[in-house]
Amino acid sequence: MKLATYVHGNRPSYGVVTEGAIVDVPAAWPDGPKSVVDALEAGADALGRIAQLAAAGGRGIAVEDVKLLAPIPHPPKLFGLAVNYAEHHAECSRGGDLPDDPKLTTTPRPFLMPHTAVADPGAVVPWPDFSRQIDYEVELAVVIGSRCKCVSPEDAAGCIAGYTIANDVSARTASHADGRAERPKDAFFDWLHGKWADGFCPMGPWLVTADEVPDPQDLDLEMRINGEVRQSSNTRHMIFTVAELVSFLSRLVTMTPGDVIATGTPSGVGMASGRFLQAGDAMTCRIDRIGELTNTLGPRPETFYTPCAP
Repeated sequence: MKLATYVHGNRPSYGVVTEGAIVDVPAAWPDGPKSVVDALEAGADALGRIAQLAAAGGRGIAVEDVKLLAPIPHPPKLFGLAVNYAEHHAECSRGGDLPDDPKLTTTPRPFLMPHTAVADPGAVVPWPDFSRQIDYEVELAVVIGSRCKCVSPEDAAGCIAGYTIANDVSARTASHADGRAERPKDAFFDWLHGKWADGFCPMGPWLVTADEVPDPQDLDLEMRINGEVRQSSNTRHMIFTVAELVSFLSRLVTMTPGDVIATGTPSGVGMASGRFLQAGDAMTCRIDRIGELTNTLGPRPETFYTPCAP
């Protein structure tokens, strides 16, 4: 089942995507959940009824007649994962070499992003005025379906509602470093700031429920920039699997319905080749069983933020 959040006739809503159409859930079930997150919080019975509405074949809205939004426009928590593909670690040469078996001797590196980083399918991603180099990262995103704390990797699958696509757009330089006195951890915080900008995490086009993705560790994913393939890999190359990531994060915080985890990116990013994004570039992410997500980068700022410059 594909759950989409959208605007139709200036009215935000959500529904089930069928063949070329969307069954509007609030219209078909007036007393039911009012959003995708509400539906996840309502549990399996609610999702089962939504699936029945789609199977009933009621009148739908043509997909081309709606404006798709991010499936979870305001996730309760939005996590990214730093360096979860060994090939990406190698191309970036950050933090020294990985151990021979990083899964046994290292741990995941999650970080939080604000919900203002979420962008809709088709949206123009603003170029922030604190970075001159903007990059792209195609990622499988996991959506949590039930509250979980200290869950084991074996039980993690039962906590996952489904999957969507994320583009972890990244600012690779920080203009506010110009003229700044050096301090320990500057490089880390500059990297982290580069993940927080408005619109830097486009997501979509919809949430595909977990039953339609039998093995999240066997999904081809790619990124095309203006039609040129820049990233091409498979989720089997993750260092830490989806289940292991959910388990690890549930030890740090209580995971709740609607939380999103962007699970890391493979090699091929612009930082490795020096081929950063230019204004107007189209970024198209594709992941098996989910679909495609396209966004463009907005205009380059005329001036950049340099608070410490003379």
